[in-house]
Amino acid sequence: MILTDTHCHLDLEKFDLDREAALERAAREGVTRILIPGISLPSSRGVVKLAESHSMLYAAVGVHPTEAAAWNESTRDELLALFHSPTGTSAHQGRGAGGEGKIVAIGEIGLDYYWDAAAHGLQKEVLRAQLGLAAETGLPVLLHMREARDASGEQCAGELLQILEEWCAGLRAGKNPLAERPGVLHSFSGSLETARTALRLGFYIGVTGPVTFENARARQAIIAALPLECILIETDAPFLAPHPFRGKRNEPAYVRLIADKIALLHACASEEVATITSANAGKLFAWKETA
Repeated sequence: MILTDTHCHLDLEKFDLDREAALERAAREGVTRILIPGISLPSSRGVVKLAESHSMLYAAVGVHPTEAAAWNESTRDELLALFHSPTGTSAHQGRGAGGEGKIVAIGEIGLDYYWDAAAHGLQKEVLRAQLGLAAETGLPVLLHMREARDASGEQCAGELLQILEEWCAGLRAGKNPLAERPGVLHSFSGSLETARTALRLGFYIGVTGPVTFENARARQAIIAALPLECILIETDAPFLAPHPFRGKRNEPAYVRLIADKIALLHACASEEVATITSANAGKLFAWKETA
């Protein structure tokens, strides 16, 4: 079985004592690729360095909406500077070759109305700036979307989709190849209608541990209704550990449990889910397959 964890905060201090062991456990479960997103400029620098230390690891760089207040006129240029390896070659060309090409996405970016750490207008401004960076680099985006109080209303989703509609229209008008693979809605918790709108724009839907929870019937119904060809699996570790580890530290090996649950929802084998979702990740992030 070949699995891919498309969103894992492996750089956080909760992995400091056993990061290598966590990678070994993941490999034993069949995980061959792990994508680590940045959440700020300093963390983006750190995830690139971490990704360059291991063949299994890849990086995304960006500023999370809860960190939007730290954005300034130089942040974009500093993020762009990360696209150069220590040898001075462009990191988004020749992806997957040796220590180069480790940056495969822009993220984690988006809108967060739950924590309200930054004004909504500022979050949108920072998001648009980073969508512009994605268009310039040709890299897909990892999108965060969280409603106020985790409510069932979809103000955040609606405003995010409006921005994405405009961005994707611009990509198509400019004949930017990124229009064919714009990104993923990470750890999706929205409605089926929102998911279908995102799919129409070309986005993938990221599925995390909560889909395994016994009380997650609505979420499970949405994932069951989506084609496997539009799904990515991710742990968001160390957060959102799946059943039976709910409430404990998550880790990339547990992506297998998410694949198993999706297989049950789609009445197919876990191997099929692993194969299709890993292929989806390969299409989106354009990394080279391992031998």
